[in-house]
Amino acid sequence: MKQSKILRQLRRVDFRSKLLSLQFINVPPANSQPPVGLIVALHGWGANAEDVASLLPYFQLPNYQFVFPNAPYPHPYSSVGKAWYDLRNENMYQGLSESRQLLTDFLQSLESSTAVPLSRTILCGFSQGGAMTLEVGLKLPLAGLVVMSGYLHPDAVPTEQKEIPPTLVMHGTQDEVVPLQAAIRTRETLQSLSFTVDYREFAAGHEINLQMLEALRNFVLTTIA
Repeated sequence: MKQSKILRQLRRVDFRSKLLSLQFINVPPANSQPPVGLIVALHGWGANAEDVASLLPYFQLPNYQFVFPNAPYPHPYSSVGKAWYDLRNENMYQGLSESRQLLTDFLQSLESSTAVPLSRTILCGFSQGGAMTLEVGLKLPLAGLVVMSGYLHPDAVPTEQKEIPPTLVMHGTQDEVVPLQAAIRTRETLQSLSFTVDYREFAAGHEINLQMLEALRNFVLTTIA
């Protein structure tokens, strides 16, 4: 099925919180049965929900429901891109607290609309979306977290918690946008608090490749099962 045809079939929905609204693409299971689990995938800085939704055929998880949110802020350099918060030096992290609350409220609302509890929900993200996955997901009782080419915000780790969701961290060794050291730092920080992390490196740049998607698929099947 061609990408354009897939995107035409996707359903766009609005979620409104107290301060911001969030648009998202909702994709029910391909078999029209109740979902085995829910996967929420967050795009990176300057991308959008459709970018991640275009990877849907490669996830190869037809029994799962997928939700692809759009970040709430416009990207400063792209008419179609979105941002979870600003990454320009003069406004670094501006909007982060608002996006954190919006995404938390959104995730907690999904059970009522999908009938899938947080305990069967996987939150994953790429680049800035990976950073938001850690920012929000470490504090919620989710089934698991998947971080691709992401990084850990300062003070994102809830040190008072005794456990976090199972977490898969993946990164390209040739990443020219978010250096590999960011993933290593994430792993070391979580492990220093006695949290278990599944850590993988790939011979790749700043991208989501098929090897990462296969590792994500296996992680989802193992974690939800």
